[in-house]
Amino acid sequence: MPSGCCIRAIWILNNLDAVAFSRKFPVVEKRWRAACTTADHVFSSLPPDSDLADAFLQRRHREGSARGFGIRKSNSSVGSDSWVDDPITRHVIGLYINKEEEDDDNLLWPLILHIRGHYSILVLPLVEPRHLKAYAKLCKRADCGSALGLDGSLSSLLLDLPSITGAFMIAHAIGDIITGDTAEPEVIVSAAPSVGGLFDSLTGSIGISSRAKPVAPPVASSPLSAAAPGSVSADTPKIGSKPLDKDALRTFISSSMPFGTPLDLNYSNIFTIKVNGFSASDLPPADQKQPAWKPYLYKGKQKMLFTIHEIVHAALYDRDEIPDIISVSGQINCRAELEGLPDVSFPLTGLNTANLEVSSYHPCAQVSDQGLDKQGLVFSPPLGNFVLMRYQATCTLGPPIKGFYQLSMVSEDEGAFLFKLRLMGGYKAPLTMEFCTVTMPFPRRRIVSLDGTPSVGSVSTSEHSVEWKIVPSGRGLSGKSIEVTFPGTVKFAPWKIQRVSSSKSSFGTIADEDSDNEAENASNMVNEEHLMEKMNKDLPPVDLEEPFCWQAYNYAKVSFKIIGASVSGIAVDPKSVSIYPAVKAPMEFSTQVTSGDYILWNTLGKCPHVATMKV
Repeated sequence: MPSGCCIRAIWILNNLDAVAFSRKFPVVEKRWRAACTTADHVFSSLPPDSDLADAFLQRRHREGSARGFGIRKSNSSVGSDSWVDDPITRHVIGLYINKEEEDDDNLLWPLILHIRGHYSILVLPLVEPRHLKAYAKLCKRADCGSALGLDGSLSSLLLDLPSITGAFMIAHAIGDIITGDTAEPEVIVSAAPSVGGLFDSLTGSIGISSRAKPVAPPVASSPLSAAAPGSVSADTPKIGSKPLDKDALRTFISSSMPFGTPLDLNYSNIFTIKVNGFSASDLPPADQKQPAWKPYLYKGKQKMLFTIHEIVHAALYDRDEIPDIISVSGQINCRAELEGLPDVSFPLTGLNTANLEVSSYHPCAQVSDQGLDKQGLVFSPPLGNFVLMRYQATCTLGPPIKGFYQLSMVSEDEGAFLFKLRLMGGYKAPLTMEFCTVTMPFPRRRIVSLDGTPSVGSVSTSEHSVEWKIVPSGRGLSGKSIEVTFPGTVKFAPWKIQRVSSSKSSFGTIADEDSDNEAENASNMVNEEHLMEKMNKDLPPVDLEEPFCWQAYNYAKVSFKIIGASVSGIAVDPKSVSIYPAVKAPMEFSTQVTSGDYILWNTLGKCPHVATMKV
């Protein structure tokens, strides 16, 4: 069987367990049937949409919440995905099409499951019959979960299936189209102040507080238009959810994977070609080979835009025995609206001070030369916005916000806190802090009142958090550093102790609930947030003497945005950018630095192990 990624079928199910959209590829399915014939074993062909929906619902009833996340429990059945006891089975699943008998011949695998919004996306790549046989055996082995990484395990089986990766990419691309999340990397055209928010999370996700308006792609109109007011779609799972744009899906699938073979999953390329089409004038010169990343040649006013976007991650302990951790992850975004197939080159400066740890480049780029403090980049730019370079670096100027945060208990329902911070220490113009906000979260206590006045800024409270806006949006801090303090006390509603036996694990509790509430699980799509919510509810409360000294209360989260230059020292000089063949194209360059996981740990509490910080 030829190597590469080919897709047998795609299904999209809504949360009413109905198939809202499906696409099957007869050419690939013919290859599957031929492979089954030569293997002397006939497996199930593509089922009707109704049978697949029934099998998917039956699996959800059988697996439940915890077992649907690849965790084998006492009530997991032989032959099920959870029996394999591997977390990857939350994303790579199998369905028995014949619900009356779970026979290997009726197994449909590997199905890539990607949940996006109200929809479940299933992508079935083409594999060899021997791979399906191997997985069917894994589902019946008693020790299949104890030989991770060894021959015969699920991980070794998936390593032999590169088509899995392609199927994941297709599922995510379709998910972006369903939700309308087809935006390209941002290339800022205006550095005007914008309203910033705060992304409160310790899950490791990177929150960006504020973003300038990105450049719109050069298309006539948005391909994902909303349904007309008052219209009702049969595919709409419930009120308020977005109906499927089937035309956009059909166009993308037909163009990006003709006959089931993925060629280009870049939605911007697909839609631009659809709107503008091709003509004889669009063909490149005979002596130039058109690269795969630029299937359509730009026509119009020429210009180039560069943006350096850096995200600062930090864990500040303010303790002698624990060193602070700070790192910078950045990327250079580019948009080259240039006719033809020109080559663009420029020197990237500041490498010596940035102390690059890791760097990667777009396939269109080549590193021509490298010195102590600069390296030359040459690239043939693709269409639209793209990430030219990604890197990990150090913060040469030091943390933009440093200081300490203290929180201790005054009584059972009252805590005293103190902030003493220094903003933009060592930072000079043109670096400007557009806004800065500090938040204290109290997820398991309801705030009744707050007493305290900061030296700078304003304070607001919600039921479970205190937000201190040090630098409001629209009032930038430029060319100087300031020291700020905020002492105060916070009072909570009376503490209600609901202790859970420490001998009872969170997962055990979940498994019991799954077995007793299968009807409830059937009405809700399984997701990771649901699982984590149950786990958090089962956390035992801490002792009264140190009620804040664990990770849920032991930190304050900082959110900020800085413009004017990078904090790593990496820079692009627009005057040094050259284009061959030479054209007159104005250059624009901008930078923005935002906070990721920027944490002030309570100096009076128990600090978590350094390795637990995701920076």
